[in-house]
Amino acid sequence: MPTKSTRARLGRRLIQLYAGLVLYGASSALLVESGLGLEPWGVLHQGLAKLTGLTIGVVSIFVGAAVLLLWIPLRQRPGLGTVSNVFVVGLAMDATLDLAPDPRSLLVRVPVLVAGVLLNGGATGLYISARFGPGPRDGLMTGLHRRTGRSIRLMRTAIEIAVVATGFALGGTVGIGTVLYAVSIGPLAQLFLRVFDVASASDGSTVVAEGQPQKAILRP
Repeated sequence: MPTKSTRARLGRRLIQLYAGLVLYGASSALLVESGLGLEPWGVLHQGLAKLTGLTIGVVSIFVGAAVLLLWIPLRQRPGLGTVSNVFVVGLAMDATLDLAPDPRSLLVRVPVLVAGVLLNGGATGLYISARFGPGPRDGLMTGLHRRTGRSIRLMRTAIEIAVVATGFALGGTVGIGTVLYAVSIGPLAQLFLRVFDVASASDGSTVVAEGQPQKAILRP
């Protein structure tokens, strides 16, 4: 029987999970609004959105689901956070884009870009610290790492180069924001991982993902 403290810890983790996913979607929307460059997977999502006419959030959902299917041959096990990631991030992104005004001045777009990157780092810390499983894209990288024996860094680099190149060819935005995101998201996410970390006591839940969040790849 779960204790009161265990239930409280699980409740906090669930709040962190969904707050992190919503804020991640909002932060990705801010990068889109800035028009100064997106995170690697965002470049692909935007390119596919232009190709298909779908919203970028809906494309994100379809891409996340497709990547999740690739977990099957890699023998990856999804958690609650993995499945929630597929839907919540895309929905939050579209909702933010619908509500946010379109910034035209560069004096506004630059702060929007910086805010998007900072918010993404905080959202990443919230989401990963909840320990409900990696996002579909992270699981793809770690799965390929285990199956090929290649380093996680190499797998991440290879996938992101392919993703950015494909997205850019389809019309996705690559710019200073892409570079800023690449160099800052790691340190920001590690900082917020320490801020939001939840003690990893077992609560008996079948949706809990094992592992230390500090070792996670920093992307939902």
